[in-house]
Amino acid sequence: MSTPTISLRESPTGRPLARVSSWPTAMIQRLGERAERVVAAHPRLSDLALAAIVALAAVAGLWSQGRLSQRQLAFTAALCLILLLRRRQPLLVFAALAAVAALQWLIADPQLGDAALLIALYGVALRGNLAELVLGASVLEAGAVIAAAKWAPSDPVKIWIGLSALGLAAAVLGVTVRQRRALLASLHERAARLEYERDQEGRLAAAAERNRIAREMHDIIAHNLSVMIALADGAGYAIDASPAQATAAAEQISATGRDALTEMRRLLGILRDGALEQPLRPQPRVAELELLADRVRAAGVPVELAIDGDPGGLPEGVQLALFRVAQEALTNTLKHAARPASARLTLTCDGERVELDATDTGGPAPGRHGGGRGINGMRERALAYGGELQAGPRPEGGWRVYMRLRPGGERR
Repeated sequence: MSTPTISLRESPTGRPLARVSSWPTAMIQRLGERAERVVAAHPRLSDLALAAIVALAAVAGLWSQGRLSQRQLAFTAALCLILLLRRRQPLLVFAALAAVAALQWLIADPQLGDAALLIALYGVALRGNLAELVLGASVLEAGAVIAAAKWAPSDPVKIWIGLSALGLAAAVLGVTVRQRRALLASLHERAARLEYERDQEGRLAAAAERNRIAREMHDIIAHNLSVMIALADGAGYAIDASPAQATAAAEQISATGRDALTEMRRLLGILRDGALEQPLRPQPRVAELELLADRVRAAGVPVELAIDGDPGGLPEGVQLALFRVAQEALTNTLKHAARPASARLTLTCDGERVELDATDTGGPAPGRHGGGRGINGMRERALAYGGELQAGPRPEGGWRVYMRLRPGGERR
């Protein structure tokens, strides 16, 4: 609703003549909206009130003209009672009112109760289709012609124009209200749809975030626990024969556990409501592959790392994907490869293509297959950057994980 504005009309001398304000229009609009809400909340009561107003106006008009009679009261009652059914069958109610009005005009004079025809035409325009509106308007126009010719033979055109204008106003008002209601209904539907789509997008985003966190947690926990288990086993075997090696293994277990805790705190820090006490550690990058290889070597599996090209300029997301896939491949070697086993990581950066090849020489161990959560997580990381991933046993023995990425082909 627009705010009423006030303007000044000026005379040729520049003096204001009168103030012109738009507050009547705004007030009428507010009253109309309130009346519409009341009618929508109490439809039967509003119909009864409307019929009572028409009846009172008709009786008052007949009484003031000295034409109040039983016949006129009967016609008034018939018009108002039929008007109570206007919401159920608009066209049928209009036809019944037209029949009563036609009979009245044959045996009696017109009265203000005939305004029920205008209300009925409004109902046809509001709830009926175009054909029904044209039919109702045609009937009303024919009645206007007959009324003008019968009761105003000296100046029929003036009466016909006035009656036609009233009928046109009722029809236009009905069509306008109908279009306004349709617009409001479409706006409410659109708002509900947008709200549903917003909630759906929120749920999808939350599910994607849960999957991302689950994938990161799997990579962190599976790798570090595998390393710690291997180190603990080695420390248990060497505790009697070589206490120094057992002590070194225990220290490595402690360092690996601390690293795992740090990564988990970094990952789960985004779920906290308050500020972190310490700054978050950056996401792992390709430069940390050597530390990853040292950790696996300490667990008893020799690892050879070869990097061809300069991966330092790769996007951080690509570097994280490379690190996590290499971490998962080495974790699978620790968990599943039969001893003795060795591993090799080869990273090739060639322009728009990045390849990671992780192989191990461990013989097949029970339960080693390509359908686990780790393989699926690696494949998702590859697909996220428009790449591909292959994982499976090697013909000469051992296991191979091969991933090819396109840094510029991130999936949207």
